[in-house]
Amino acid sequence: MKRGLILLLLLTTTILSGCSLFSSKDNIQPPTPQPVFTPTLRISQLWDVTVGDGTGSTGIRMRPVVSDGVVYAASPDGTLAAYTLATGAQIWSTSHHWFGQRNLRYSGGPAVVGNLLVIGSQNGHVYAYAAKTGKPLWKAPVSSEVITPPVIVGHKVFVRSNDGHVYALNTTNGKQLWLYDRSDVPLLSLRGNGELLAVGGAIIFGSDAGKLIAISQKDGSNLWRIPVAAGTGRSDIQKLDDSDGRVVFDNGVLYVDAYHGNLMAIQAKSGRVLWSRPFSSYTGVAIAGTQVIAVDDHFNIWAMDQSNGGDLWKQTALQWHWLAAPAIQKGYVVLGGLKGYVYWLNITNGKFAASEQLSSDPIRSRPVVAGAIVLVEDVRGHLAAYHIASK
Repeated sequence: MKRGLILLLLLTTTILSGCSLFSSKDNIQPPTPQPVFTPTLRISQLWDVTVGDGTGSTGIRMRPVVSDGVVYAASPDGTLAAYTLATGAQIWSTSHHWFGQRNLRYSGGPAVVGNLLVIGSQNGHVYAYAAKTGKPLWKAPVSSEVITPPVIVGHKVFVRSNDGHVYALNTTNGKQLWLYDRSDVPLLSLRGNGELLAVGGAIIFGSDAGKLIAISQKDGSNLWRIPVAAGTGRSDIQKLDDSDGRVVFDNGVLYVDAYHGNLMAIQAKSGRVLWSRPFSSYTGVAIAGTQVIAVDDHFNIWAMDQSNGGDLWKQTALQWHWLAAPAIQKGYVVLGGLKGYVYWLNITNGKFAASEQLSSDPIRSRPVVAGAIVLVEDVRGHLAAYHIASK
């Protein structure tokens, strides 16, 4: 089971990128020296706050969400808070004790649409709150912990549990509308789940068995599934082939990667593969113009041609810095890694443009871009907003 996998992986392998417990002192593969460069971009920190205790060594990649100029963030210790995006001023904050339960152990989310905030937990529940006030609305049980954000579409909340099930819940009361239970979770897998993506009446996600799956938003019926990876080797470790990264949709095409697998472009409607190239990763990709940006399992950063997957550039200076998934901010690739560093790379050539140090703690979650502002959070709950300063 995934809950016990982290320790096993730490003892048996040096290359598993799903193990979020690594730090600079116990990383068996030492990171390359901190890159030295002349900044060509000026970054200013607008504000910073601390959201609870953070995810710590749980391996969970929680990140904030932005809706209507408000930042919503949570911590596994039960802290849930809302801040003004422009200034970081706290709107509300609470540590809920729901019907006597003292620690809700938030782990998946939050997700916000309108006045509905939904978040999953390690205790196998989904909780809903009023986004404007933090007032509890309803809770719903699921079969296992939820470590990826729910998705809200219309009157449905879609939730993925750690045992591979996908639920559709009613936004008004949390009542289960349907359940997709045709999961294929292997005995051994990485500590992570691919996020759900809602596209054109479908819910799309990568599985722990290396497949990309599309199911109907209406009733959970299977639309298509294709293999993204097929882990090979003698040991169970070598056979790991999770597709845990972020699936990206752009102009009718899905882009996905997998550990011990491939990076692929897939037609969203039919599931037809447009192109595929060997590429082992667990973070997911980002799209910047006509480029696909991805981080491999040695933490090299790649830019590839969106039309055919061909190489454009490769940045190798951050090998074994355990980089988080990339995001795109105004023509730059932005990502975080060990010791709280945040990096900005020029999208045209992959050269370093700027760096900031949020804290001394690792950054495991993908940065959140909201217009000209990017939000970055480390594993101890330090959350900061950065802005590309005018020259």
